[in-house]
Order: sequence, then structure tokens, then C-alpha cells
Amino acid sequence: MTALPHETAPRDCCSDFAAAAASRRTVLKGALGVGAGLSVTQMLGDSMLQASFAGAKGGNTLVVLSLRGGIDGLGVVVPHGDPGYYKARPKIAIPADQLVCKDDMFGLHPKLAPLAPLWQSGELAAIQAVGLPVVNRSHFAATEEVEDAAPGSAERSGWINRMIGVGKTSSTPSANGGVMDAVGLGTPFPSTALAGDAPVLTSADLDGLRVAGLDKEYVDSRYSSLGTMWGSAGGVLRRAANEAVSISRSTNGKILGAESTATYPTEWNASPFATPLRSAAGLIRADLGTDVIAIDAGAWDYHNNYGRTGYGQMQSSLDGLGRSLKAFFDDLGPLRSRVTVVTISEFGRRVAENGNEGLDHGWGNMMLVAGAGVKGGAYYSEWPRLDAAALAEGDLKVTTDYRSVLWELVSKRFPDRSLSTMFPGFTAPQSVGFMR
Repeated sequence: MTALPHETAPRDCCSDFAAAAASRRTVLKGALGVGAGLSVTQMLGDSMLQASFAGAKGGNTLVVLSLRGGIDGLGVVVPHGDPGYYKARPKIAIPADQLVCKDDMFGLHPKLAPLAPLWQSGELAAIQAVGLPVVNRSHFAATEEVEDAAPGSAERSGWINRMIGVGKTSSTPSANGGVMDAVGLGTPFPSTALAGDAPVLTSADLDGLRVAGLDKEYVDSRYSSLGTMWGSAGGVLRRAANEAVSISRSTNGKILGAESTATYPTEWNASPFATPLRSAAGLIRADLGTDVIAIDAGAWDYHNNYGRTGYGQMQSSLDGLGRSLKAFFDDLGPLRSRVTVVTISEFGRRVAENGNEGLDHGWGNMMLVAGAGVKGGAYYSEWPRLDAAALAEGDLKVTTDYRSVLWELVSKRFPDRSLSTMFPGFTAPQSVGFMR
């Protein structure tokens, strides 16, 4: 296994991460303008759209929470039982007596205390030392690799798109055959994981599904006018526009009118998580047959100003994440029995803090799983330890391929999906044991 050289000089911000985001937006804007219509199905009218949803009502939903920028897994799932952690981080380590949900080796960052009830009820678990099988410390390349999930393959699609499209073991079409099978929230542009032949919907939040200028008196006439206008267009533009109008008309009351009864945090550090999670809860309540909701949230590239427990970027972001996830599960109520959340990030951070009291790009990371089917209240890890001889060029080693985590979750909650199609070439996933 050949490792790429790691960064040696700390930086105030990561130009690679910023460039990756800008590049992805630019490429996807072009794709949306030129070829998005090629992947949408033609649905002329609400009756056809509703029929496409009907087959999958009441099904399971997977929420994939992508923590962009390479979150520090050792600062989320803290290995307080390994003395190497405190030796490597003399200024930014979290004291063991402040951790929550603690066992002899691991504990959660104290800002995740709002999630402690999920842990105690057996609905939250964590997997440590997980990630890509080969080191990749470039934001852009690692994100693409994680979301393609098909190393060495000629596949030009993401694992979520393959899951909803042709990822089934049977020859039947995807769960409902429609654009609502997978929905991306948090950004108006589809991630690599959503890219592919199967149609998907992306929006920064569900307010993006509204048609401008609607009011109670002119809803029908407004939609009728839009249908007439786009009905005269030709080719892929006509198909894409008619589907957009149909989705907006059918979901406007169903999703946006299904007001939340939960209290979501509104502070600046919480809104990047709370806004898309609130939209996700509305979409789940609407019961439109959505298999996967993919959420992009946060910017976790903390080369400096990482902080500790009472200050800094890490504690602030985890505070927003923890309170938002609690609100989301409270919002779901009895629908929690259908919903499972998993977090993912492109890579972890270095074990040792840098000279700016931050952390540079690393390798091994953690994943959180919560909700239906999870054997929670436990940590799962083949822990490689943090002494110098056990590290991979200063990084936490990966002992569990992230695809094993995803496949265990998907195979339990969506048993009709195909391993070989979802993860080409991945023939021997590890049994992690976190799902029932």
C-alpha cells in the first residue's frame, strides 16, 4: 500500500477544500444546463407522479449525512483509553472526565450530549478506525473516491445512484421508478454519490420546490399556465420542465405544509445542519417513497482554531450537529422506526496537533449510525492503537473499509439491493455487527 505524502505545513485555510467545492459547483452547473434532462423521466401531470410514488409508501429511508472537509474522528469518538491520544494532542485533547457515553476506551465529545438519550435507548452507535482502503489526503480526490465507491472501475456514477437505480438483486425497477427515490439537501447541486443514470432531485431545502408567485387564489391557474408554457417546448427541456412543475405541484402542500412540531436550533453554528434535517423530516412525513436523503453539512477542515471544549471551531460545529440531530429524531416521532442516519467524511485528521493548534489531513476516521435497526449504545472498532509504531505515517490506520459499514446498513434495511452493483469489485465486506 503506497501512501501519499501528507501536508507538513499548517495553513490558515485549505485551498484544496475550497477549490474542490468550487470545482464541483462549476462542473455540476454545466451538467445541469446541458444534460440533466437526459436523466429525468417524463411525467406529464400529477396523476402520473402520484402513481410513481404509490409503490413504496411506508418504506425505509436512509439519511446519509456527509460531513464535508474531513472531520476529526478522534475528536468526535475520543479514544480516551489510549494514552497516545493525549500524548499527541497536549493542547486540544478532550479531558476524559468531560466525555459522554463513555466506556473503557471511547467516549463522545461533550457537545454531543444531546444525543445521549439515543445512545441510552440503543439507537446510536459509532464505528472507529474506518475509511478508504488506501490513503488519499486530497479533499477533491478523496471525496470523489468515497462517493463513487468503485475504485478501479469504469463506473461513472455514485453509490447512491446505483443503489436506487440498478442496485437491486431482482430485475424489477427501482423502488418507485421516480425522481424522488433519492433527494439531495443542503446544496442545490447533486453530489458525486447522487450522480448517474437514475433521476434524482436536489435542493438546498424544501422551500426550493416552491414556484415563485404562488398564492392561495391563483395556485391552479399558475401551474396550468406553466404546464401550457413548457408543453410547447421540445426534447429533453420539455421533459425536465414538466417533471419539475409536477413535482412542485404535488409536493408543495404535502411536504411544505407538513409543519414540524419539533424545535430546531436556529443559531449560525446549527443552521447548516438544522435546515436540511428539518426538510428531510418533512419529506419523510410526506411518505413519497424516498429511499435515500443525502445531506451535505458543515465545513470541518480545521487546520487552526480547532479549540477544545469551551471555544473553537470543532466544539461549535459539534454543538450545532448534536442539537440538530436530536431535533430531527424528536421531529420524526414514530417514524423513527423507518429511518436510519449514517455520517460519512472523506478522511480523518492527523493524530498529532500541528503548530497552529489544529489538525492537518489524515486517514482513519469514524462513522456515526443512528435510528432504526442500529444495535446502539456501543462502539465498534478493530482499534489499531495510537502509539508511534502503530500509526500509518502519523495517521490512524483504517481497519474497517467504509463500504463494509454502508453495505451492512443497506443490506439490513434494503435487503433487495445488490452488493456487486452498489460497490463494484468489493466482494468481501467485513461484518461489523452494528445492525440488527
